Amino acid sequence: MNHMSPTFRQALVAGAFATLCALSVSLAIGMSNRSPFIVTVPSSTITTNGSTELGILTTGDATVTRRPDIAYLSAGVQSQSTTAAGAQRDLAAQAAKLIARAKALGIADKDINTSNYSIGPMYSTDGRTITGYRAVEQLELKWHNVDTTGSALDSLVQQGGAGQVNVSFGLADPKAALAEARGLAIADARSRAAAMAKAAGVNLGQLLRLADYSVSARTPSVGYAADAAPTQVPVGQLNVSVTVDAAFAIV
Repeated sequence: MNHMSPTFRQALVAGAFATLCALSVSLAIGMSNRSPFIVTVPSSTITTNGSTELGILTTGDATVTRRPDIAYLSAGVQSQSTTAAGAQRDLAAQAAKLIARAKALGIADKDINTSNYSIGPMYSTDGRTITGYRAVEQLELKWHNVDTTGSALDSLVQQGGAGQVNVSFGLADPKAALAEARGLAIADARSRAAAMAKAAGVNLGQLLRLADYSVSARTPSVGYAADAAPTQVPVGQLNVSVTVDAAFAIV
């Protein structure tokens, strides 16, 4: 390069510059002839049978009210002794008394179940020495005459020897109430989807997917301690709720 003549060096630079200009013009023409690249992002997509399509996703809710027709009574007994065998023996006698009282009230064998049974050591305050053993048995009883729940609790405590008892109310057969609530929830989901389609200026298509979530048809458990006065247990009303997730096509 150091031995090039000035004339040859100028010719070489001019040729390179001409090539670069031609390449730039070619790129510009190529880009101007390309179609614009547009990306569309749908607001909602639904995948069915491996394919994805536009759709409307929504939920529906419904609640129906029923008067409970069954009470679930939880009644327990416990015993303490210096030995595990002694605690177990005493507990068996107390449980037999409680079960006999339940049967005397008219509770059938099929409606008497053991929900918890345990025997364990008791320790000193420093947690190092075993001072005795405690045994516990908890029964769950189904009481079908909800209006007399209070008197049943009193009898289990006063004559059956139960400690604190708990009660919750429910439906013996909640299927009909759940079916009604589910139908109303689906109608609510369809109504919401129709409103969304109208607002968006599209037509609502067929239902593509549906899932429901049911709430247990049972009230929270309430505890009652032994009391000389008659126990009052208001039955009240029971809410049975269903929520559905629904997907509709857009046509």
